[in-house]
Amino acid sequence: MGTVAALHRRTGDVALFACVLALVAVGLVMVYSASSIVALERVQDSAYFFKRQALWAALGLAALGVAWHVHYLHWRRLAVPVLLVAVVLMGLVLIPGIGVVAGGARRWLVVGPLRLQPVELAKLAVLLYVAQFATRRGLSMGDVRRGVVPPLLITGLLGALALRQPDMGSALVLGAAVFVMLFLGGARPLHLGLIAGAALPLVAAAVVVADYRMARIVAFLNPWRDPQGAGFHIIQALLAFGSGGIVGLGLGASRQKFFYLPERHTDFIFAILGEELGLVGTLGLLVLFAVFAYRGLRIAAYAPDRFGSLLAAGITISVTGQALLNMGVATGSLPVTGVPLPFVSFGGSSMVTTMLQVGVLLNISRYAQRARPAERAPARPGHQPARTGGVRALVAP
Repeated sequence: MGTVAALHRRTGDVALFACVLALVAVGLVMVYSASSIVALERVQDSAYFFKRQALWAALGLAALGVAWHVHYLHWRRLAVPVLLVAVVLMGLVLIPGIGVVAGGARRWLVVGPLRLQPVELAKLAVLLYVAQFATRRGLSMGDVRRGVVPPLLITGLLGALALRQPDMGSALVLGAAVFVMLFLGGARPLHLGLIAGAALPLVAAAVVVADYRMARIVAFLNPWRDPQGAGFHIIQALLAFGSGGIVGLGLGASRQKFFYLPERHTDFIFAILGEELGLVGTLGLLVLFAVFAYRGLRIAAYAPDRFGSLLAAGITISVTGQALLNMGVATGSLPVTGVPLPFVSFGGSSMVTTMLQVGVLLNISRYAQRARPAERAPARPGHQPARTGGVRALVAP
């Protein structure tokens, strides 16, 4: 038993790592397939986007490897500095002449040959900050003023900056992940429910004041009302899924990638996957994300301390929540929001920061306690055990 435990601490969750490698491999294949036509038309190189994605995947694996071997408690000390950097970068991206506009959104910063998306760093920064905050406050998390309001104010600030880009999808992902982390950290469900209820009018106002967001809601309810405008993305995505059927048209045989479906290798890559690999392929991808969620929540349930548990839960919820949001948009189940599919969509900032988060998750798994909760040794004096009953109930054997 001691040998198995030592091996676990040395390697971490190999099943999670294998799952992530499989997702990245699927992403590389689908990026090449979905982007080859547009790349050939734009730069006369069908592998242009594939080569860039492969480079980002390599950098992401390097970031994962470093984070895997850096003790996760170091991130607790870096939580506030990373948050400050994220806030500054999110502010800079909104300044004309500094932030780069593409597709009607100002979301990128150019650093030499690289184009970075600060909101991806903001996602990691918020997770680190909330995990550190909830760990430090302990039982005070049950107090709405001391335990709930401060992290929600920080999240609200970053969410507001994201909305200004505009990027409502990332703002929703941030908010959802923080709410779940606060619940796991000890915040009272009643307080969170009241705050969520109070926030709904603000979300509705954010939709109403922006004509394009309102158009997306209308298109979601009835895309055929404006088939050449707001409903075009959804209709083309649904045509892709319908053409794929059960087993798909075959890898590389997509018709929608011939300039019919917009954002074919980014936000709507899931539709191309459904067209080429059919229901079988989409279910296979769902299984990979389900395995990722299970392994991540299991790490959170057995993390050795409160900070590691909350951080692992936050990373898992953020990544899988964004995946579900992207898939919901691509299938017409949710309004268009513009968030990438983790590990799969083309995009360097998303790939590297997500892989970095996975590395942190794998490092936490190296120290996870494998015994059942009742069999654990008594806590050391001053050691505060993780409050993860909800997570443990889902994944513990």
